[in-house]
Amino acid sequence: MRRRLRTPAYATFSRVAARAANRHDPAMEGAITLDLPGADVRLYHGWLPETEADALFHTLRAEISWHVHRIRLFGREVDSPRLSCWIGDPEAVYTYSGTRFEPMPWPQALQSVRERLTRTLAYPFNSVLANLYRDGRDAMGWHSDAEPELGSEPVIASLSLGAVRRFALKHRRDPAAKRVIELPHGSLLVMAGQTQENYRHALPRTVRPLGERINLTFRQILR
Repeated sequence: MRRRLRTPAYATFSRVAARAANRHDPAMEGAITLDLPGADVRLYHGWLPETEADALFHTLRAEISWHVHRIRLFGREVDSPRLSCWIGDPEAVYTYSGTRFEPMPWPQALQSVRERLTRTLAYPFNSVLANLYRDGRDAMGWHSDAEPELGSEPVIASLSLGAVRRFALKHRRDPAAKRVIELPHGSLLVMAGQTQENYRHALPRTVRPLGERINLTFRQILR
């Protein structure tokens, strides 16, 4: 079993929130805090203004090298139901679902987003998983971002671009502790503290006709 690395002390959400407030980023005001026991989850509507979100979506859609990743499910390898690209600093190697991912270089369009998140959340993000959901049939199953290289209490900053999708969380042990929210274009969802230890999350399929959605989950790979 691989040893779980320790997340830096400043990664606790109370400090993250305090440091963010001190950065005077107007988009970090008016956060919606999800009432979930044992979790630190906040949603920031309009973190990216619509025009900026539109431009970023179209740039990333055209410039990122999108691939179908192979994942292990119930003991066999299958195609993931979405397109993806792992991006980060050279040392940010990530193992997910039995597959080792070497990071692609940062596209210029993501550098300013990364710098803004690092500045306002006071957390040194060194990687991002970009997912492209082509329509409502593309999805993400129940999981936690709890790989050892993410540390014990990782901060995950998730930026949504494009079509609005439902996002679900459920407690690992308490069936009553669950929540479903919508993630609109330009919104930022931040999960920290013991969220990954206590909860799983998913992006369910839907039969509703939907356009494309890009999700960017920024994180720090520890070594």
